[in-house]
Amino acid sequence: MVGSQSQSQSEASGKGRLYIIGIGPGSVEHLTVKAREVILNSDYVVGNGTYLDQMASLLDKQNIVRSAMGKEVDRARKAVELAQGNVVSMISGGDANIYGMAGLVLEVAEHANLNVEIEVLPGVTAITAAASVLGAPIVNDFCTVSLSDLLTPWEVIEKRLDAAASADFVMSLYNPKSRQRNSNFSRAIEIIRRHKEDSVPVGLVKNALRDKDQDYIVTTLGEVLDHNDWVDMSTTILITTNDSRVWDTPYGKRIITPRGYHRKYDY
Repeated sequence: MVGSQSQSQSEASGKGRLYIIGIGPGSVEHLTVKAREVILNSDYVVGNGTYLDQMASLLDKQNIVRSAMGKEVDRARKAVELAQGNVVSMISGGDANIYGMAGLVLEVAEHANLNVEIEVLPGVTAITAAASVLGAPIVNDFCTVSLSDLLTPWEVIEKRLDAAASADFVMSLYNPKSRQRNSNFSRAIEIIRRHKEDSVPVGLVKNALRDKDQDYIVTTLGEVLDHNDWVDMSTTILITTNDSRVWDTPYGKRIITPRGYHRKYDY
């Protein structure tokens, strides 16, 4: 198994190994097979308490290092420190490369001149999880923009929103609204409406692929702010294109963004 092989290699060389693992939407069933095996066979598993709780059924014999939101730097330092002689899994929600822990952990490892192998394992991220709930809203060119201005200045976020909307990308908005940032979502929609038609389909998905808590709304760009009170940090927003449409099926509304096959083929 992957984890067992890694442990034997580290024991033979006297070095450890560091995995940075995207755990997806938050259930074991959505982990990759490799991520599951690595977590099971790690000496240490490091992560935010919420994510560790989501992986609780896999955490039995490992040493657990738990921390809270806002302690990302401390968490990365601890993982790098432990990796010198141990197999360590740093877990990250969604995919570790998309607003996750991969960048920070690698920066800390670089500064520490960590001399062990580091491997990043991908996970299902919020945009693909939300898209699967809504049908086929992406399919063509797309972008993701986080509305959190804790680490990125709002002026930069505005430029990115304006550029993406003017090019009619499918746009996924992460971190749309929190108690401290309750106006960023409405400000983002104002910018996007400068370039996209009010009839553009929009999907709002809360707790995507978390069976008991999942919920979603299909609306339009012109009416999306009618649902402003429903939006929170667990909501992913998918704003589609001027070519996208809603299919109202007996099993719920689905969004379709054409890939372009209709221009070349009859079907």
